[in-house]
Amino acid sequence: MFYFDYAATTKMSERARETFMEAAESFYGNSESLHDIGTDARAVLEKSRDLISSYLGIPAEGLYFTSGGTEGNLLAIVSLAMGASGKGKHIISSMAEHASVHSALGFLERLGFEVTRLPFTEKGTVDVKKLEAAIRPDTVLVSVQHINQEIGTIQPIEEISRMVRRRGLLFHSDCVQSFGKADVARMIPYVDSITLSSHKIHGPKGVGAVYIHPSCVMAPVFPHLSHEKGFRGGTVNVPGIAGFAAAVEEILIESERDWEYRTALKEATGRAVVFIEGERAMQLPSIVGCMITGVQGQLVLLECNKAGFAISTGSACQEHHEGGSKAVEAMGYPKEAADQFFRISFGHHTKKKEIVSLGETLKKIAAVHSVGTAR
Repeated sequence: MFYFDYAATTKMSERARETFMEAAESFYGNSESLHDIGTDARAVLEKSRDLISSYLGIPAEGLYFTSGGTEGNLLAIVSLAMGASGKGKHIISSMAEHASVHSALGFLERLGFEVTRLPFTEKGTVDVKKLEAAIRPDTVLVSVQHINQEIGTIQPIEEISRMVRRRGLLFHSDCVQSFGKADVARMIPYVDSITLSSHKIHGPKGVGAVYIHPSCVMAPVFPHLSHEKGFRGGTVNVPGIAGFAAAVEEILIESERDWEYRTALKEATGRAVVFIEGERAMQLPSIVGCMITGVQGQLVLLECNKAGFAISTGSACQEHHEGGSKAVEAMGYPKEAADQFFRISFGHHTKKKEIVSLGETLKKIAAVHSVGTAR
């Protein structure tokens, strides 16, 4: 089976796995315990925090470990919004954020917040002018992902930041898809908060992190907790965090190779596949949004699976729910076209010959099933 679902998850690297197992064996104590075994676990925890913080160029006291990107987005957005609620209860986001962001925003709406969700342009990015027009006197938070999980478009973080900062608003960005694939450290000065995930970069599952600038006022979602300075509850997963840190040390951004692979995929499919993408400067090459005209994305997935290729029909967090691609709908495509969407994502272990073979397979699927027009 050839794996083309790196945007959903990755295989643990050998180094991350060995680090995880060693920590599980030797540093099994509760990091909040005061005895020597707990102190040893605490040392591993803080060493991992320092390593990841150093990679990002952020103060270690602003990094909080979580169970993953979903919990990270939930806690960061709710904590920041509640901390700023004395100034207002209006939030701006996009229509195509990860499901966890929509969940956090829905929770806040039930608490009396109002949320404006912006569409994408035809190039798959937030229109900065529309975002500016959506700002109100009671706006307190903007949450826009760095890289879209379905089509890989890169959002104009710096432009949004300049506008947001002029108005004294908080700015959160979901960086789960960009961490390890793009230079996230470069965007740190432009945001107040980001979310990271371990299993997207060949680290263990069930581990992630949130960075919140130490100057930000936040209200913990669950008060009176002790772990991670009260940001979240539950015994900290020290072995998983150690494995996460090991994976960070191995990050290798391969943009040139990824563009070569993306081009090879396009050439192999010919005109059989519609590619949903942004301008090159605003596109991550390793996440490829596609449609075959008139063919349901789920059928393409099943046909590819039979042929030995693992692809997806979008974010795994909403894989089994109806609704098609949120990013494609946000770009103005009709619902029928969104249902034709499928995603290809590749990574460190992908071979060019596998990309070409997948493209040829998609071309065959289109020849058998394709009818009509996509838009």
